[in-house]
Amino acid sequence: MTEPTSASSLALVAAGVGLTAVLPGIDGNALVGAFAGGTLFVVSAPGLPFWRRLLYLAVSVVGGYMAAADLMAQLPITSSGLAAFIAAAVVVTITLAVIEKVAKLDFSFLRRGGPPSA
Repeated sequence: MTEPTSASSLALVAAGVGLTAVLPGIDGNALVGAFAGGTLFVVSAPGLPFWRRLLYLAVSVVGGYMAAADLMAQLPITSSGLAAFIAAAVVVTITLAVIEKVAKLDFSFLRRGGPPSA
């Protein structure tokens, strides 16, 4: 069963997204789609701590909302909500994979002295 704190926090976030969607200048379809895509990622990663899942949710929503227009321009998608959903669902997954790959790179050759001698 879900902890009461996490359920109430998620309800507050959902209410905030719903209220923000009615503001002028905000694409409500894209915002709700991005929130749904971010929520899909958060639900599919139960092994992460709660605070980290909330952080990833925020990053997914912002990234999905921002990428929706670009995704619509590249793919034959006419709904900003669907484009934002797809973008939000994959933005954190791709970003985490890139961060993991970059963390494994060896940048020691960039030191002033050149490569370390044996």
